[in-house]
Amino acid sequence: MEGVSNELTPDLAATIEAANASRDRANMRPTIDFFTDLLRQHPDNPYVQYEVGGAYDTAGLEEDAIPYYERALPGLSGDTRRRCLLQYGSTLRNLGRYDESLEVFTKACQEYPESDALRVFKALTLNAAGRKDKALATLLLVIADRVDSKDVRRYEAAIRGNAADLAGH
Repeated sequence: MEGVSNELTPDLAATIEAANASRDRANMRPTIDFFTDLLRQHPDNPYVQYEVGGAYDTAGLEEDAIPYYERALPGLSGDTRRRCLLQYGSTLRNLGRYDESLEVFTKACQEYPESDALRVFKALTLNAAGRKDKALATLLLVIADRVDSKDVRRYEAAIRGNAADLAGH
């Protein structure tokens, strides 16, 4: 199709933003249909593939979301890639695929070390996988790194020490 790009053009970004703004989380079928149709117009566009996956995911149809996330990831960058990794890893966790989820989150946290959300969702996977000590350690480090309060700063060394003990370091 002429004029079709694999990039996130300003027009395509505006179309996606408008569709997401009008979605009804209680009835995702119109949003799924909209993004599926948009994907027919932009068949190889990773940003549209990501949105189709996200629509299925929001609808609770995680199995349907996975192939869209997997096709989208190689072509995504920046914040959209980070969000796709988070949603993909979370979807794998929701499906009980804990090892795959942890692999996604481990790599994503290396790629986006500043992302607290990735670390929190990795902790959710660790918890679901029965690795509760490591989950708590991960959350303690998010707290030590990001909570700026007098109380937390006072006990930061103890929080980090407990996190290391829980993580088995």
